[in-house]
Amino acid sequence: MPYFVYKNHPPFKQLEKIDDFPNFKEAGALPKLWRTGMAETDKYTVKVIFAENELEAEDLLTQVREPEPMTGDDY
Repeated sequence: MPYFVYKNHPPFKQLEKIDDFPNFKEAGALPKLWRTGMAETDKYTVKVIFAENELEAEDLLTQVREPEPMTGDDY
């Protein structure tokens, strides 16, 4: 499965695919490069997602995730 790199434009999670890669090392390097070139006025985030295809990647990126409960040493 490939790694997909997306720009996420708020407030409505408008996704823009940047590229896809066969391994995480290559995929993880691209967001770091993009983030260093961002200006303070840029209102997007850059995300990497591991998915079967573009449709699954976009579905995963738009899902609302519930925060995990804090337990033990997390307080």
